[in-house]
Amino acid sequence: MRAKLEIIKAGKSLYHGVYDIDDTESFGAAWKDIWVKARERSMAKATSIGALMDTMHESVIEEFNGAQIRLTKL
Repeated sequence: MRAKLEIIKAGKSLYHGVYDIDDTESFGAAWKDIWVKARERSMAKATSIGALMDTMHESVIEEFNGAQIRLTKL
């Protein structure tokens, strides 16, 4: 099934994408894609090696903390 996967926090869309989701593997692959995009965006904002290391380990979890996952069938 074609679906839109979206991460929403405080009423604002952080990430979204359209994926073919048919089972746990395809849902996991869609979530992985969003996770990687979030991590890359955080790494691009890092201004030092120390900030980069912090970003690698905690920034995605902090960014998604309290967020909602919305899955919409298309």
